[in-house]
Amino acid sequence: MLDNQRRSKSKTIPMSKKLLKVIGKTNAEFKLIGEGDKILVGLSGGKDSLALIHAMKHIQRHAPFRFEFEACTIKYGMPDEHYEFLTKHCEEYEIKHTVYDTNIFDVSQDTIRENSSFCSYFSRMRRGALYSFSEEHGFNKIALGHHFDDTVESFFMNMFYNGSMRALAPIYKTSRGVHLIRPLIQVRERQLRDFATENNLQIIGDEACPAMMKDVKMPHARASTKVWLAEIEAKNKDAFKMFKASFKHIHDDTFLDPERWDRDDILVSNEQ
Repeated sequence: MLDNQRRSKSKTIPMSKKLLKVIGKTNAEFKLIGEGDKILVGLSGGKDSLALIHAMKHIQRHAPFRFEFEACTIKYGMPDEHYEFLTKHCEEYEIKHTVYDTNIFDVSQDTIRENSSFCSYFSRMRRGALYSFSEEHGFNKIALGHHFDDTVESFFMNMFYNGSMRALAPIYKTSRGVHLIRPLIQVRERQLRDFATENNLQIIGDEACPAMMKDVKMPHARASTKVWLAEIEAKNKDAFKMFKASFKHIHDDTFLDPERWDRDDILVSNEQ
């Protein structure tokens, strides 16, 4: 009873009913958050991760089950790297927040491979730091702020640049034993942008990415893919609805991968 009273009185930022409905349906559909979970939320300070911690706050306030969550910001060890405003923001809304110190930036001077993507390198290192923090403090899940635009962009980037059909899963178990969840995976990016704008949230952009401090050509694949998808949506307003429907209606046996076919005749001939 006391816990329910505390949850109902804690300060929250308003979120649109439409946004909360999508997040709630996603959680119910993919069973991302449940009773007794202890969840670490990666908080970069961008619009997506800020929306995520407040979505978690709303879920915690209204869900018929109990779970814990905390926010964690990875500090790369760059010059003039400051996250005090994030700490103050989390204090204001009673969200536990840790700035986790790492030496990722120094390590990158020697370990990043020649001609590799600086952005993907720092993304992997940041993810690894979150895994380490979660292990040290007993979290069973890590939540990231990827949205539906991210997964559509990733799908086409994998197809165009890697020759594979791969998107972003709502939930999966990592090799280190922790489950990674994406509660915003069916939310459109513009909904998160509107949330940040309507609530006058101070956000961190690309200026906080260590890759920006490197004298290298910035990666263009995601930016180009985003522009291309925007052009498609401008011509077909239902394009992203169709993408979402396609991601849920996959016909394995129509692709050029025999291992995915359900063909008894092929299995019989192979046995012979």
